[in-house]
Amino acid sequence: MAEIKVVGAGLAGAEAAWQAAQRGVQVTLYEMRPAQMTPAHRTAAMAELVCSNSLGSDLVDRAPGLLKAELRFLRSVILSCADETAVPAGGALAVGREAFADLVTRRIESHPLIEVRREHLERIPEEGTVVIATGPLTSPALAEQLAAFAGAEHLYFYDAMAPIVTVDSVDMSKAFRASRYDRGEGDYINCPMDEAEYERLVDALLEAETIHLHDLEHENQHFFEACLPVEVLARRGRQALAFGPLKPMGLIDPRTGKRPYAVVQLRQDNLAGTLYNLVGFQTNLRWPEQKRVFSLIPGLENAEFVRFGQMHRNTFLNSPALLEPTMQSRTRPGLFFGGQITGTEGYIGSTASGYVAGLNAARLALGQPLLTFPTETMIGAICNYVARADPNNFQPMKANFGLLPALQHPKRRKRERYQSLSQRALETLQRFAASEPLLPAE
Repeated sequence: MAEIKVVGAGLAGAEAAWQAAQRGVQVTLYEMRPAQMTPAHRTAAMAELVCSNSLGSDLVDRAPGLLKAELRFLRSVILSCADETAVPAGGALAVGREAFADLVTRRIESHPLIEVRREHLERIPEEGTVVIATGPLTSPALAEQLAAFAGAEHLYFYDAMAPIVTVDSVDMSKAFRASRYDRGEGDYINCPMDEAEYERLVDALLEAETIHLHDLEHENQHFFEACLPVEVLARRGRQALAFGPLKPMGLIDPRTGKRPYAVVQLRQDNLAGTLYNLVGFQTNLRWPEQKRVFSLIPGLENAEFVRFGQMHRNTFLNSPALLEPTMQSRTRPGLFFGGQITGTEGYIGSTASGYVAGLNAARLALGQPLLTFPTETMIGAICNYVARADPNNFQPMKANFGLLPALQHPKRRKRERYQSLSQRALETLQRFAASEPLLPAE
């Protein structure tokens, strides 16, 4: 029987292992947790989400939603588990954090062709077909191995997690339930602020003490833009938060009948609905400072924090110098990479590159030609980006419509253009799947 090894059981590794096994390949999946933990993980569960519990927009005319639609069509195990453990989040797909990871773990461990080994591999396996999907929190020992393989220093950026509070500790006499533009059924808890309350919060963020990061030379240099700590964003300008995560667009305070000056949103974090996270409030503030500053938010004066925000360093490879769009190494044909370590940023981007790596590793093991997804699809475009971007200025990238080739007959309105791009992508993927033995068995 054809065999492959997959190193890392996060989103990408779990997806890669599943896709290979579904195609009749024997998979050995290595995961170092719980024997060796990372700075951010808390459990031994596969596909544990260490930052937000939101997988982004689920609307097909948005780039993350299109990528989800493609992965659902391709029978992604991660999307299947996410849909089964979804929690209310308006037009986004968010999951119960623990329920999602537990379900992925059960699916993977129960697959007859996947053997899970809880071992820490300090070296890249030298023989056979291998998928490295160890993620941005790759262990130092293996990171050194990858640096030696790449022949260069790793690149990195800092990522941060938002705090989580108990829902019962939120003062609902000040907060209200609603989704922006009435999408969903009051899926978010909203803490409205007037101008004075907003200015007081900004002042506190600007004055609060942060945790010193020794190798952070310049605060904006090493942060992925979508994960900027709230205090860093506040230093960009006093209105940066009001036009960013605290924007009040699409929300009306039922007590005043008016749109608030600013709004802090809380999103459900677990299936039971007992925990909520502060949307956009990833932070590097010291924990006592988080309690002090965030208690200034109306409705959170007496909030019970079950997890304070944290920051960790994420590692990724200079993929354009190393990989093909198939996620195969250019110098070692039997070696594939998947997940955020390749620069496919975000949960769904990580899953997508893991899918491609697992699919093509299985095809190589079976003696079949590798598949490159069309760049008109979002999954093909994002893999093409990490393989074909400028290696001298490479940075991680989330799914976005700018990665797709232009339409032959462009639409003037942005929404119509995005709808047309999405329609073209899904039709292209369906044709591609029909022309290749692409989809695994149910």
